[in-house]
Amino acid sequence: MRQIRRIRQVFLAIPIILLFFWLAIDSMAGDSPTMDEQNHIARGLAFLVSGDPRFSLEHPPLINVISSLPILTLPDINLPFDDLSWQQREGWYAFAEKLLWAGNQHVDQLVFIARLPIVFLTIGLGLIGYRFSKELWGKFSGLVALVFLLFDPNILAHGRYSTTDVGGTATVLLAAYLLWRLWIPTDWHWGRLLIAGFGLGIAIGSKFSNLVFVPIFAILTLLPLYGQRWKWTRAAKRLIQYSLVCVISILTVWTIYAFEYGSYRFLSPAFAGFNRLSGPMPTYLAGIEQIFQISGGGRPAFLLGNFSAEGWWFYFPVALMVKTPLLVLLLFLTAAILLLWHERTRLKAAFLVIPPVLYFLASMQSDLNIGYRHLLPILPFFYVLSSGMVVLLEFRKRAAKAGVYVARIALVAALVSVIAWDMFLHPHYLSYFNLLVGGPANGHKVLVDSNIDWGQDLLRLRSWIEENEIEKIKLSWFGTADPAYYGINYDPLPGLTRHFDLWWDLPFDPENPEPGLYAISVSNLWELPLEDKNVFAWFRAREPDYRIGYSIHIYLVGDNESS
Repeated sequence: MRQIRRIRQVFLAIPIILLFFWLAIDSMAGDSPTMDEQNHIARGLAFLVSGDPRFSLEHPPLINVISSLPILTLPDINLPFDDLSWQQREGWYAFAEKLLWAGNQHVDQLVFIARLPIVFLTIGLGLIGYRFSKELWGKFSGLVALVFLLFDPNILAHGRYSTTDVGGTATVLLAAYLLWRLWIPTDWHWGRLLIAGFGLGIAIGSKFSNLVFVPIFAILTLLPLYGQRWKWTRAAKRLIQYSLVCVISILTVWTIYAFEYGSYRFLSPAFAGFNRLSGPMPTYLAGIEQIFQISGGGRPAFLLGNFSAEGWWFYFPVALMVKTPLLVLLLFLTAAILLLWHERTRLKAAFLVIPPVLYFLASMQSDLNIGYRHLLPILPFFYVLSSGMVVLLEFRKRAAKAGVYVARIALVAALVSVIAWDMFLHPHYLSYFNLLVGGPANGHKVLVDSNIDWGQDLLRLRSWIEENEIEKIKLSWFGTADPAYYGINYDPLPGLTRHFDLWWDLPFDPENPEPGLYAISVSNLWELPLEDKNVFAWFRAREPDYRIGYSIHIYLVGDNESS
């Protein structure tokens, strides 16, 4: 009977995964290279070909290498190692520009192939959640977690791009799952300890922000969450185990960096004295320093029509509220209350609630306010938690009827809403906003950058131009992709990163724009590089005549104006 149930669950899981795969592939084929993808691809390829991780300062190389590996199957891939950018500390920007747009052809094919491993990593995230949930809650909870993790619009959005966001999210959940398996048995299990160390290593070797979870997991060692009475000897044992796990994780990271050994290259005066020394992982340690510097502010941020270089403590709470499906937020809250309330589920629920809450609080301290994607690691914990609501439906005799009805309604409603949004929004998952702000059409009034406009709609702009037989447009482009490469005939307006200098040397009259067809990326519409917001004020005061996806607004001015 148990074998029949397993077979039934496998047959249910297969169509779920295939539907996700189709949605991901079909949508990403129409997305142009996003703002950061060329840098990630360049880092991965450079490390694979040279064995030198020098460009892996802002991100560890693991996910970039996995993503870029299939590109090596393409013939005649040219990397600009003879360019001056290869010798520069942060030369990956120029290196990536030459790699994609000057040194190679068939950019779309190259980017598509680099995105495929991320799609499979996203499936891996779903399967880890499936296994974790099944072990915690049993029966069909794993399928519930699988559906949520594959079809959450924000995970689906970033689970198709050659970046580190979903890969980092998947490895953190894996590390948490392996630590749970380590700490549940009462005996000392060396095999599980080694695997947990490897899991934590690939987590902190996937994304620097995952380092926040190292002290969070340390806190979990001291708490009575593992089905036994708390004793200091048991807590001390878990702490010793975790210390060994951390040692193994460091060795794992060193392996990821190909056992790099060399001179340290810190920039801050506090650590500059170490630059006279040599040691292991100099790039990883320099990367940690760089992330602290970036998180300290200085990058323009936008929120609800306001601008700041220091960010806001409430940026991520607002992002969570407007970019998470409303019924999913309600599910998270309901699951936390009900599962923490019941004695049978309390300890497991606490193990799942504490890490994302602490990570979220830590995120609120960061001045780097550029995207909801930095909150992705909290979602799997809450989805695995929410899948435990299935358990509440099974012990009705011990649970109040009202709680059972609430659990059933919350779970079903959230599942339906997530699938419905995916069908409605396809293929524009990156631009998802919930109905609290009126949906994706109004999202740019609340958040920009990777929340809605990351340069993903350039191919769709080209299609719109061809369909309407338009000879030339005026384009303000937010992205690293080259519009000229795609045959778009345009007069440049101020943009980012291309034509950045035009913000201070305007090619048009901002108070009285000349007749023409203006295409403006919504991130540029808010003039992020400028203190005085007067360049596109004329356009911000008007509704666009057309929208390309939700990231590019089209305005018909003068003789071209619509009636």
